[in-house]
Amino acid sequence: MNRSRVNLSALLLTAVNGFSSSGYAAPPMHDTIIRNGLIYDGSGRPPVAGDVAIDGDRITHVGGKAPGRGRKEVDAHGLAIAPGFINMLSHAEDSLLVDGRGLSDLKQGITLEVMGESSMGPLSTSMKALMKQRQMDAHFDIDWTTLGEYLEKLQKRGISPNVASFVGAGTVRTNFLGEDDREPTAEQLKSMQGLVHQAMEEGALGVTTALIYAPDSFAKTPELMALASESARCGGMYIAHIRSEGDRALEAVQETIDIARASGAPAEIYHLKLAGRSNWSKLDGLVKLVDNARADGTRITADMYTYTAGSTGLDAAMPPWVQDGGLEAWIARLHEPAVRAKLITEMRDPHPAWESLYQSAGASGTLLLGFKNPSLRPLIGKTLAEVAASRGVSPEDAIIDLVIEDGSEVRVAYFLMSEDNVKRELALPWVSIASDSDARAPEGVFLESSVHPRAYGNVARLLGKYVRQEKVITLQEAIRKLTAQPAANLSLKSRGRLTPGYFADVVMFDPAIIQDHATFDKPQQLATGVQDVWVNGIRALKDGSPTGAPSGRFVRGRAWSGAPSGGCRASSKEWHWERNTP
Repeated sequence: MNRSRVNLSALLLTAVNGFSSSGYAAPPMHDTIIRNGLIYDGSGRPPVAGDVAIDGDRITHVGGKAPGRGRKEVDAHGLAIAPGFINMLSHAEDSLLVDGRGLSDLKQGITLEVMGESSMGPLSTSMKALMKQRQMDAHFDIDWTTLGEYLEKLQKRGISPNVASFVGAGTVRTNFLGEDDREPTAEQLKSMQGLVHQAMEEGALGVTTALIYAPDSFAKTPELMALASESARCGGMYIAHIRSEGDRALEAVQETIDIARASGAPAEIYHLKLAGRSNWSKLDGLVKLVDNARADGTRITADMYTYTAGSTGLDAAMPPWVQDGGLEAWIARLHEPAVRAKLITEMRDPHPAWESLYQSAGASGTLLLGFKNPSLRPLIGKTLAEVAASRGVSPEDAIIDLVIEDGSEVRVAYFLMSEDNVKRELALPWVSIASDSDARAPEGVFLESSVHPRAYGNVARLLGKYVRQEKVITLQEAIRKLTAQPAANLSLKSRGRLTPGYFADVVMFDPAIIQDHATFDKPQQLATGVQDVWVNGIRALKDGSPTGAPSGRFVRGRAWSGAPSGGCRASSKEWHWERNTP
């Protein structure tokens, strides 16, 4: 027999069966092997030296030397290998429609953007028109109606990170009540629950709300309980920007606990903080409330960003009553002298009955970041105090005038929090990490306004400042907070850990140099220290540069009707929520 024919037969046998002609297992060929790194598997345990192998979209080896060879092999000597990082509160809804790379987050190792504080669906015809009218820097067509359609659009157009979303209680409310301060009828509330149900079966992770902003702030607790209960029977969680982070923070945390207990589902507090110097001492009481609830069996967690300033609009400087009916009705009221006089009196109250971030930050602690009106953009980077002084008016008058002149909420940063509290909160075992910002790039339309530096540096700041420099927590604990913990909170299957069979969302970075560079003066600066990122096994970042690969997917919640065990149940008790934190 011809020797070459024997060799060819042996090769075919090896390829098909994985065995050589002599019966020994042939060394496997992997798509990718990451060699010689320090592996942090997401569990919080210390790292181990070894390799990670990827085949298709899955991890196939974690630990010691991977057998065989890789079609692509990457040397991770001196580097950390970790699960891809999860951003528990992303506002990348608009930015990913403009630039699907999500570069400011990708450069920090983020592989999943969790959105939905105010969700992109479901939308009525009038809501679509208002969304189009209110667009600021980014402009795009609104050619979807449901939340699922929006997320599918992102996946189809090509994005680098994975995306997931909650459905917004405020978005659902607006479908039936507009932006008015009124309670739903029993029939309307049932219809609202129906929209939550629909969104959950389309893949939403749960229901969320932002209770210091109109119209979400108009919702009373029983309304929220009803929507959270519908989410819970669909296997989802309730997650909220709580009703107060300042004077009534403890009462707001208790409301969140009550909603979790009533619905039977987990709850999470968005961007944990205590706003305003007079409230910084309340942290012990807040932690005690959460710890006691957890000890009693209520699943409640929180997330946070790594800065002492928040960022939102000047709507957070005004009471809800003036915003009744939405942006256009709000601005129309501001022209009325009697309304203006009443408004200024309330805005000057140091402890108003509503949540005032302006009172917590003060005029000198309110930094202007973005305008819709190009003529106002020279004010970007100035404080409210500076603008008021230059115009010869009070800060309260300046706030009103700026909203009128811009025709928008006006983007600002509020300096609110204590650095000591930030460190204490980071060390809490039930706190994970969220940027509360978009995922952008230092180019194009994104340069038309400024931004909070958390858009570019939130994770890198955690790993550089709070882990390496200040040793607030260990690196393995920080990685747990970025991976396995949020994945468990969200009940995500096969994500958040380096485990064979899990999706190959992997980040490779240098713990010795990872660093944020974004500041409030110069925020649009990319972080450094992350070398490579794989999303679903596809290399989205290579040697620190984006590949532009459309690696991201729509990550659906467990009630998704396309899943084998998907769909909503008769009761939340039919779902099993595993313990997720120590």
